[in-house]
Order: sequence, then C-alpha cells, then structure tokens
Amino acid sequence: MKGGLLEVFVVSAQGIRHSNILGKPSYYVVVECGSQSYRTKTSSGNSKEILWNEKFKFELQTSKLELWYYLKLKIMDEEFFTAGGFVGETTIYLKGIITEGNEKGFMEVAPVAYNVVLEDDTYKGQIKVGLRFTPINKTVQTMERENASKENVNNGVGQFIYSKIINLWGNTWWRSFIPYGDVNSSIDKNKPN
Repeated sequence: MKGGLLEVFVVSAQGIRHSNILGKPSYYVVVECGSQSYRTKTSSGNSKEILWNEKFKFELQTSKLELWYYLKLKIMDEEFFTAGGFVGETTIYLKGIITEGNEKGFMEVAPVAYNVVLEDDTYKGQIKVGLRFTPINKTVQTMERENASKENVNNGVGQFIYSKIINLWGNTWWRSFIPYGDVNSSIDKNKPN
C-alpha cells in the first residue's frame, strides 16, 4: 500500500457540550494525523451552529503508513480565564479510505457528521468532516497540473496587461501631446488662393 495526500475538510459542529460558565463559547478543532497536527480558526456562528469551513493537507509517507491509520479531531473551547477546555473528540479510521484510494486512484468522502465523544465516553453532538485521499503517483500528477494551471494564469495576466498597454499606445489621445507633421503645411493647404 502506498502513501499519499490526505485532505481534511472541517466543516461544522452542532449539539456539542457548552463548557463556558459565562459568555458565548468559541470553539476550535485540533486535527491530528500521525505526527502532524493543525488548529482551525476560532468558530464563527452561534452555539447551535458552529462553523469552521477549513481544509488541511497531510502528507502520508509510505514508510510509516501504519502511523497514519487514524485521524483525531479534538474540539476545544477557547476560554478567557483558562488555556481552553476540552469539549470532545472524534476518531476517524483511515485504513479503508487509504486502501480504496490506492485501488481506485483516489477516494473522496463527502462531508459527513461524526459523533463527538466526551471524556466519560458518552456521545454529545456531531462534527461534520469531509475527506479526500490521493495516492503518491496521482498526487505528483495533480501537483504538476496545479503548477501548470498557475503558470497559465500568471502568463494570462501578463498577456492581459501587455495587450492593454499596446491598446493604450494605439489610442489617439496621446498624439495631442506629441506634435507631428508640419503645422503650417496643413494651414497652407486650407487657405484659398
């Protein structure tokens, strides 16, 4: 089995435990896979609908693939007086996604709600997460395509600016600042003899 690129899309949460004594809760998620981890921004929205809409990329190495077989999402409450309170966590097992992704060339799971497990091993609320796994050989091809499209966009911008400058040069308004021809010769032609 080969490693590859795992993209994790942390969408939202609902029905999770409100751990603040005072004030409105502000949640963030710590996303861990193997030795890599990311932190989402602090949530927007209200306590019933918590939104993040953030994407993270994890490079899964083939040599250490057994370390990458699960994804852990820890929901934390950013409190003013403490370092932050643990709200709950979700563990998503990736072995099936990686296996199928290697067989098919990629594997994508649309955002789905996963149960949030509390400290006492009960469930309260859900977190919505989407996943996409692309094996190493497909990842290289995808990255080459993205780089080529970025170059085309950059060349397109340069060509656009160049064409605007040429069009500007072709306009006649600039000619009013630069004299051309003999002014007297045009006046003489218009005079009656």
